[in-house]
Amino acid sequence: MSRRYPIPRPTEAAAIRAAARSPRRLPPVPALMAALVDAVDRSDREGICLASHRVVRAAAPMEVGEA
Repeated sequence: MSRRYPIPRPTEAAAIRAAARSPRRLPPVPALMAALVDAVDRSDREGICLASHRVVRAAAPMEVGEA
């Protein structure tokens, strides 16, 4: 059995390039709003922040630099 050291791992830049190859579609605004309401009901501050930012990106993509 041959071992290869160091084990090759993708860098952060390579991972970002791989993720940027295809556009990521956001869920519809009603689904995001439901997630936001659920996060508010659970008092989940991180969930509120994530859901509210995704609602804004989905609702007005041209205003926040998304095309």
